[in-house]
Amino acid sequence: MHYSKLLPAIFITALLPIAASAADEETRWNTVLKPEFFAQQTLEESDKVITLEAPVRAEDPSLVPLKITSKIKQSQDHYIKNIRVFVDNNPYPFVGEFDFTPESGKADIAMRIRVNTNSPIRAIAQMNDGSLTMTKTFVKASGGCSAPIGTNSDDAMSRLGKMKFKMEGDVKVGEPNLVQLMISHPNVTGMQMDQVTRFVKKSHFVKQLKVSFNDKTILTAKTDIAISSDPNFRFYFVPEKAGVLTAEVTDTSCETPTDRTVCTKGNTYTESVNIQP
Repeated sequence: MHYSKLLPAIFITALLPIAASAADEETRWNTVLKPEFFAQQTLEESDKVITLEAPVRAEDPSLVPLKITSKIKQSQDHYIKNIRVFVDNNPYPFVGEFDFTPESGKADIAMRIRVNTNSPIRAIAQMNDGSLTMTKTFVKASGGCSAPIGTNSDDAMSRLGKMKFKMEGDVKVGEPNLVQLMISHPNVTGMQMDQVTRFVKKSHFVKQLKVSFNDKTILTAKTDIAISSDPNFRFYFVPEKAGVLTAEVTDTSCETPTDRTVCTKGNTYTESVNIQP
């Protein structure tokens, strides 16, 4: 028998494990996450609305950089309303939901997240007309949600809730301006062991974020334990004149309960900066 006649069969056989692996990667999404968050809704998979960037292999699984870039200009009639982010194989796959307005200028968001094991990462954009578009990537990582917090616990609590805005260049009127918001918070997952006491720390994390300019909402977010310690967000806003940029952050409080699901009442922290275009 000629080897040329065997090549197609060998080629197909070689692809079978890859195909099976790809199917396995979609199992949790198709059977659990999509029915829970997008039941009976149509999702188009495309990079036409947003793109998603992350390293193929995480250098530090507790600090994985994630960048979502929009391809749609935010206007009053046509804009990205929100973006939801998931890490399929995390213990709690929901990373966050980020709501935008036309005043955002660009529905871009960058952050650092925790990835607990090899997993697809997905971003789903919803337009103001309700249509949904999903993009995804794959990251190899291990132990991001249970990795010890790198800072001293007492030091982390002493600066809890402190925030700082950092502008990228000169602020321009009527144009999207990139801004960075840095938040001091340990964002404890409830899966991390105290290196001294050997007890698992109770979860304590940022759960809500609101950014406004001159009392007009720019960005709101609901987040969970997959956001890294000392959360760091990059986003845009469009100032029409001088004014005040304000961030309001609310965290969970687990002083008494041990179950993360009842950590609902927390503290709220605010920070403002004067913007002079």
